[in-house]
Amino acid sequence: MSETSLPTRPFSAMLFDMDGTIISSIASAERVWSRWAEAHGLDVASFLPTIHGVQSVETIRRLNLPGVDPEAEAAAITRAEMEDVGDIAEIAGARAFLEALPPERWAIVTSAPRALATRRLAAAGMPLPALMVAAEDVRHGKPAPDCFLMAAERLGVAASECLVFEDAPAGIQAAEAAGATVLVVTATHHRPVSAGHAAIPNYRGLSVEATADGIRVIARG
Repeated sequence: MSETSLPTRPFSAMLFDMDGTIISSIASAERVWSRWAEAHGLDVASFLPTIHGVQSVETIRRLNLPGVDPEAEAAAITRAEMEDVGDIAEIAGARAFLEALPPERWAIVTSAPRALATRRLAAAGMPLPALMVAAEDVRHGKPAPDCFLMAAERLGVAASECLVFEDAPAGIQAAEAAGATVLVVTATHHRPVSAGHAAIPNYRGLSVEATADGIRVIARG
């Protein structure tokens, strides 16, 4: 699919990843992680691409660094990220798009801890959802489908009836495994990762149509 071929069918609900999908916090995250990587003797340039879309504790656990407690390090990183929110901003058009959705028909599904997610959304001036599935809500984070399955269940719909907005490979894989339709947001991409799914650069020019049949994403003129 191309960036112009949006899904045309109605969906029962819409599920949104947060970082890189409705807000841009990459600069903040990479500043914090760069300092951590340098302190642990890692090659920053090759390490940074691995942090996006997955839980911090899993990023650290994968490294298998001697003498490092992944949970303690992840908690410290979260505290540092909560202090570094000055340049976090919405992806263009995201706020208006979310505010147009029926509140009971959408959720945020993020790999960030709930406290950090709430802090970043507030920093970007974004609406808080009625439902958020965060890192501590699931045992297995992205790319496992658990988070999207949980969000769909809590909204009272099937995951196959959801449209998932994602930006990172791990999140795309999670949505695919859950059986959802994926729409990739490319605003923060340095290279394409749409993996055959429809893609949008941002939310400008998009509107929603909510009816008894479901919610459609519509490209305006």
